Amino acid sequence: MPQLAPVQVSIINASTVLTNEEILPIVSALQQQVTRDFRPAWGIDAKLTFFATGAQPPAGTWWLTILDDSDQAGALGYHDLTPDGLPIGKVFAGTDLKLGNSWSVTASHELLEMLADPNINLSVLVQENQQTAGLLYAYEICDACESDNLGYQVEGVTLSDFVYPTWFEGFRAAGSIQFDQTNQINTPFQLLAGGYIGVFDITAGTGWHQVTAEKHPTSASSRASVGTRRERRRVPRSQWLTSRPHNEIMKRMHDYIQRIGRIDSRRLAA
Repeated sequence: MPQLAPVQVSIINASTVLTNEEILPIVSALQQQVTRDFRPAWGIDAKLTFFATGAQPPAGTWWLTILDDSDQAGALGYHDLTPDGLPIGKVFAGTDLKLGNSWSVTASHELLEMLADPNINLSVLVQENQQTAGLLYAYEICDACESDNLGYQVEGVTLSDFVYPTWFEGFRAAGSIQFDQTNQINTPFQLLAGGYIGVFDITAGTGWHQVTAEKHPTSASSRASVGTRRERRRVPRSQWLTSRPHNEIMKRMHDYIQRIGRIDSRRLAA
């Protein structure tokens, strides 16, 4: 079978909390993870190119955009698709830093899941006894093992663990094959501590909901913030919005930062 051409991914710094110099080594580690670890397991490769603050990514590329938080994403128009209608991933680095989480793990998580399911519409059916009963498991390959402490080092950078296609294959016996990159998962559909997965109960018809290893939400990160893959999976594609061109967004970001600064100044003066 001929090898597919690598996906061209633009990694864009649109944050105020990270410098371009801080992001560059993460991009290098991500590239090695994709080519060395992810490609053999999933058969998908990508070429990552970093675009510093204010730089314009070329047309026809997928985006992985590094933002401060989901509020910024909404204000600046980073929506659900690139201006060319192509996949976009979002890393809310400011939120991660505030919560003491690793933004490099989040970047790895978002990148790998975007490559594995770019349209955010893939799922696996686990059918029960009755033909009309069963569960759909979202094709999210980092959620089951997403905690920072479950990640692994690449070039001295902590990146996300991820499951293999075998994780979605219920016929696999425990311990019969490798289920994730770091070999911490022992059975199909197993959730490690801090992990979760989106499930759609066909029988109940209640829509997508999160199942966690602890059987209940353990933190605010279990909620679907605006712009995340979990939020977009619940939104009909007909309602997805296209991002503005990057140079227009950068101007809006500058205005946004200036506006927030003025608001903060007024609060301090009050």
